Amino acid sequence: MLQIAIHILVTAGLLMVVSHMVSGIEIRDGKAALWGAVCLGLANGFVKPLLLAVTFPITILTLGLFVFIVNALMLQLAAAFVDGFEVEGLGSAIWGGIWLSVLNLLVGMLFGG
Repeated sequence: MLQIAIHILVTAGLLMVVSHMVSGIEIRDGKAALWGAVCLGLANGFVKPLLLAVTFPITILTLGLFVFIVNALMLQLAAAFVDGFEVEGLGSAIWGGIWLSVLNLLVGMLFGG
């Protein structure tokens, strides 16, 4: 349980960082970032596997690049449910997803998560 709470807090912080890096992604405050992290976690846990299964042929044809689109859609889905968390357009969502993935990777490498 503590590990989940830490992951949500780290993701919320990274969402705040990404919102400063990518124009078109705006997070009003820490509360919106926390709820955004929770919604993103739920979307990644429940919706993303189904979407990846359905779009598997497209993912194979694009040599895996379609996963960037799926990640962007998960970011937009999370933003749709959280007041104060805005993602404007697919381009912003794609860049936001890329930066969020890179930052998550770096945090995982630094802290062994």
